[in-house]
Amino acid sequence: MSSRESIALYLRLLRHVRPHWRPFALAVFAMVLSAAAQPAIPMILKPVLDGSFIERGSHAVAGLTILLVLAFVIWAVANWARAVAFSAVSERVLIDLRTLMFEKLMALPIGRPDRPSTPRLMSKLTFDVNEIARAANRSLVTLVTDLLAVVGLVAWMAWLDWQLSLLMLLAVPAFAIVVRYFSRRLRRLSRLVQESMGDVNHRVREVLDAEKAVRVFGGREYEHRRFVRAAAAVRFSSFKFAMAGAYPSAILQIVIAVLIGVIVTFTAHRAAAGATTVGSFVSFMAAVMLLLRPIRQLATVYAQIQKGLAAAESVFGLLDEAEEPDRGAVELGRAKGRIEFDSVVFRYRDDRPPALRNVSLVVAAGETLALVGPSGAGKSTLVNLVPRFFDPLAGAVRLDGVDLREATLTSLRRQISIVSQEIALFQDTIAANIAYGSLASTSREAIHRAAEAAHVTDFLDELPEGLDTMVGENGLDLSGGQRQRISLARAFLKDAPILILDEPTSALDTLSEQRIRSALGSLRKGRTTIIIAHRPSTIETADRVAVMQEGRIAAAGTHAALLKGSALYRSLNRRPVQVRAA
Repeated sequence: MSSRESIALYLRLLRHVRPHWRPFALAVFAMVLSAAAQPAIPMILKPVLDGSFIERGSHAVAGLTILLVLAFVIWAVANWARAVAFSAVSERVLIDLRTLMFEKLMALPIGRPDRPSTPRLMSKLTFDVNEIARAANRSLVTLVTDLLAVVGLVAWMAWLDWQLSLLMLLAVPAFAIVVRYFSRRLRRLSRLVQESMGDVNHRVREVLDAEKAVRVFGGREYEHRRFVRAAAAVRFSSFKFAMAGAYPSAILQIVIAVLIGVIVTFTAHRAAAGATTVGSFVSFMAAVMLLLRPIRQLATVYAQIQKGLAAAESVFGLLDEAEEPDRGAVELGRAKGRIEFDSVVFRYRDDRPPALRNVSLVVAAGETLALVGPSGAGKSTLVNLVPRFFDPLAGAVRLDGVDLREATLTSLRRQISIVSQEIALFQDTIAANIAYGSLASTSREAIHRAAEAAHVTDFLDELPEGLDTMVGENGLDLSGGQRQRISLARAFLKDAPILILDEPTSALDTLSEQRIRSALGSLRKGRTTIIIAHRPSTIETADRVAVMQEGRIAAAGTHAALLKGSALYRSLNRRPVQVRAA
């Protein structure tokens, strides 16, 4: 990354500070005050030490002593105010960035092939943002406070003895050479640390998502070894970054130590010859000593800046991702429900075969269509085109004659309810899970009616707080049948004209299946329903069946007609439970 791009990243980061300009202004004022206090200390020391205390008189000595103490107090208070103000700014910026990233995550296209894994996205949301806040806080403080302090101290030294001050300027080219040499390496190593942290998050998330399989199949040792390798990669990359970041400070300290040795030698000779006063000598050396810390800080802060810029590159890269395309201008009213797939072609990746190959199919308004076929036939892919989780590469999908790409996403998705075997429940009450999202303002009576229609009320008496019972993380405090009925109640409450069912009864016991099948019968009335079907009992209730194979419609018709005319359908229908759809 070029210097111009780095500056652009930093300026973009500072734009997020603009809304919080009041604490930021306080922090800048405190930084300037802290920087001014440092050269004031050697400036006060000179008159204190030039001549005897008796010659100056007790009042003059007391006044200078008070000024010296005051300079230290101002320095300390300014550092405290700076730290507090910058902490307030950085925390607010951190929240702003995380909020923007969270909103972006909810707006990214679903199923994009190059989308980062969930743990890597989590790492961006936590680790990378923390690195930005840390870098913005520390680097800005150092660049402003220490740079101003260096300027003030060098100016005072030049006023005392410009010839010796020129020697200190020899550290400037050394600083520039060291910084330039290590900059690219530090940025590269910082990216490596971020990627390693993403791998650790990935290992943890994978094990938590599959903990039953890990325990049943004896995977603890295997997962332990994989986690240790990922953690070791973080340790190794962090250690390399720390080593590379420590080099500039160490090198500059050596250069400055040599220069100080030379300055002390010259100053001592000049003091012995009477060319300088004791006050000037002590003041000059105090300025040199005070100069060491800001120069060292300026050397080490570059490593933190590189780390922050690498994190900013990652975060802003996510924020710059293209969102779901929503260029439609047609605001759909309540749809009648006629869905038409017209010569639809779709593939997930350019290097993979098409998932859908020239599919043409019409679902009449109010009709129930069952999609069947072997795993990988394209059933789920076809259904996912209806709410526009994907757009076809060729052809079109229409609702009541309107190309879905011409409709606004909000008005389109208002027409659709989805009930899947992958039940989505949130860590909230049963009522909040039924009246989720845009349904949140629904009355309590309507929520109860939806719960009753989905047979949720059958088990509410068993729960401590009825509809106000917390369901736990992803509904794990409930049985599979109870969770599915809550999902159905959500669909009842939405009352959308189009219903998509991804075999919602496939993982349930017979009693739960009977109750949910009864609820589904009520839910399907008057709606256009597409069912991804695996069970013969589900297929038989459909008005029509479409058989898919290798991304094409192999046959379509009623259940009875297909049993007679389609060998593929007969073979699928003989299986009591089919493999889950692709």
